[in-house]
Amino acid sequence: MKKVGILMGSKSDLEVVKPAIATLKKFGVPFEAHAYSAHRTPEAAVKFAADARKNGFGAIIGAAGKAAHLAGVIAAHTTLPVIALPIKAPILDGLDALFSMVQMPPGVPVATVAIDGAENAALLAIQMLSISDESLAEKLSGFKNEMKNKKLAEDEKLQGEIEDL
Repeated sequence: MKKVGILMGSKSDLEVVKPAIATLKKFGVPFEAHAYSAHRTPEAAVKFAADARKNGFGAIIGAAGKAAHLAGVIAAHTTLPVIALPIKAPILDGLDALFSMVQMPPGVPVATVAIDGAENAALLAIQMLSISDESLAEKLSGFKNEMKNKKLAEDEKLQGEIEDL
């Protein structure tokens, strides 16, 4: 099975990234996580991205806040799919990160999830890997059925509560 790379601009981003790690573990997807900054350790980020395919990765999540150039730097140095995870910062509430991630130039695509949307970043990576991994596709199908059943049970409970009003 292909691995997912998670690159964080800083170790302080780990709190936001934890749901992505938990989701990958839940699905049994191998991963590596590193704190590589586009600005302070660009050589390490570029080397990771450039070598990712030969090192068994199938997708990379780039998590960063503020200027948030990490996902773009990764995408510039790999042909693997890159998922940008904007991280909320005290100033501008993460909009700066979101805007820098979704406004990539032509030829350097980066898929972007919601601000602090770590679980969806992992799920999108898993969906990408499931294109060529049938067992992973089956796990995703089961996950979606669980979500559906949970929501239908909530609706059933809601209907009873409405009747009691």
